[in-house]
Amino acid sequence: MRMMQRLLPAIGAAALLALTAAAPSRVAPSTLVMLVRHAEKAPGTGDVPLSEAGQARALALAAIGRESAIEAIITTQFARTRQTAEPLATALAITPEVVRAEADVARHASDVATVVRQQAGKAVLVVGHSNTIPAIVAALGGTRFPDLCEPEYDRLFIVVIDPEGVVRTVRTRFGEPTPVGAGCAAMR
Repeated sequence: MRMMQRLLPAIGAAALLALTAAAPSRVAPSTLVMLVRHAEKAPGTGDVPLSEAGQARALALAAIGRESAIEAIITTQFARTRQTAEPLATALAITPEVVRAEADVARHASDVATVVRQQAGKAVLVVGHSNTIPAIVAALGGTRFPDLCEPEYDRLFIVVIDPEGVVRTVRTRFGEPTPVGAGCAAMR
């Protein structure tokens, strides 16, 4: 009997430890959203492909995306957004989801935000355009930034949405920097 009394606390502690180790975490993970404008495009109008500099930027984005454990990718229907995401999508065997960009930027931003919210708890890459990326950041509950200027391709926005809905926004840069005096200062 004494032996049993001494073993019960040890057995109870071992059982509790086993249960806690096996129990899944009750805290849902945050959603990480990386948002970029498509990389540099070739000269021309319409649905133009990426330039050589754009292809290099797409590779830089792929390196960041692999390190960030991206699990979903959202692009528009345009070649430049799809080609910007392509190196990462190929490396991670992800089929990007296309959300059509239309004339109504607010509607597009809302549609993308809806698709992102369906990826709750995951890391998502969104590739858009100079006028859509700031709107999408805002639609996700992040800071509303001005549209990107034409030669500005190096901006990277990170939106973190915690399980309670608290949103944090970071605006940084990646890849080759936009040249100083490239015309962006006039838009600020």
